[in-house]
Amino acid sequence: MQTSSPLEPVQVQIHLAERSYSISIGAGLLGNVSTYQQLPPANTALIVSNTKVAPLYAAQLQEALQARYSNVLLTTLPDGETYKDWPTLQLIFDALLSHGCDRKTVLFALGGGVVGDMTGFAAASYMRGVPFVQVPTTLLAQVDSSVGGKTAINHPLGKNMIGAFYQPQLVICDLDVLQTLPTRELSAGLAEIIKYGPIADMNFLDWIETSLDVLLAREPAALAHAIQRSCEIKAWVVGQDERETGIRAILNFGHTFGHAIESGLGYGQWLHGEGVGCGMVMAAHLSQRLGLVEKSFVERLRQLVARAGLPVKAPILSAQDNAGRYLELMRVDKKSEAGEIRFVLIDGPGRAVVRAAPDALVREVIDACCA
Repeated sequence: MQTSSPLEPVQVQIHLAERSYSISIGAGLLGNVSTYQQLPPANTALIVSNTKVAPLYAAQLQEALQARYSNVLLTTLPDGETYKDWPTLQLIFDALLSHGCDRKTVLFALGGGVVGDMTGFAAASYMRGVPFVQVPTTLLAQVDSSVGGKTAINHPLGKNMIGAFYQPQLVICDLDVLQTLPTRELSAGLAEIIKYGPIADMNFLDWIETSLDVLLAREPAALAHAIQRSCEIKAWVVGQDERETGIRAILNFGHTFGHAIESGLGYGQWLHGEGVGCGMVMAAHLSQRLGLVEKSFVERLRQLVARAGLPVKAPILSAQDNAGRYLELMRVDKKSEAGEIRFVLIDGPGRAVVRAAPDALVREVIDACCA
């Protein structure tokens, strides 16, 4: 596979009829006035960011948007998964209402997955829907959460359980912002990139294995290719199943176990990508025990996840009945049906399937992966 030059921005299209939009991938996009020319006209733009990202990039985005909007406002949220909740969501509504924002106001989500999800949910809800733009500043958000229109907040009993499907007008993936990303966050993003190989494209997985060192070194051309291919695969899936009634569920490979880890430890203890990385290893183990893949594939995935700087050993969530606690948390997963947990499994390398598994077998996997 060839990598794309970061000096030549590329576009990936999400085809959803009247809700179609572009993902722009390249360097120097965030502060470039021309990046925003395709957006609908409006008087006001509201940038939603957080206390970590706003000091780095809000002024640059504000300056670019002032060429297009008369009023460019900024609201800053506290940083972290802990704040992906109702009280923090209300801060966005407070800003919109206090400034008299109308239904043409455009929201700009400047941050990682938490900011993107919350801004999208606010946009879907305010005046029953206003335009919004994703400007993801983490690798994970660029390859996953900013694309596809999933918006949500967490509930103490389950991750992302309250939200809406609401598509952005545009997604802007600026490679430059990844240079300030903490190493732990970079690894978390690699989990979502790795995910696309086992579920859809083993050639891409081969490329990731070969290119992992340069990805960890943040080489722009490698990052550009990884983001582009990840977005292409997600666009292909979302274009077939916008509201996750079928094939889109395969994008949750590793997420059923991963969400249980995040929720069970307390939101923010593990990053989302860390939960997904470990969750993929657990899901691969379950796939093997069901006779869907060979042990060699499981070990290959485990080694890659570990090389990416991600955990491969699952945490203990309960001293009394650890596997039981995992099962309890996973029954709240959105893919569960009538209390039956449905897992995204690998049905041979490059193919994913959504199916249930016996609790006894799942317990064996949890016990083995926590040992």
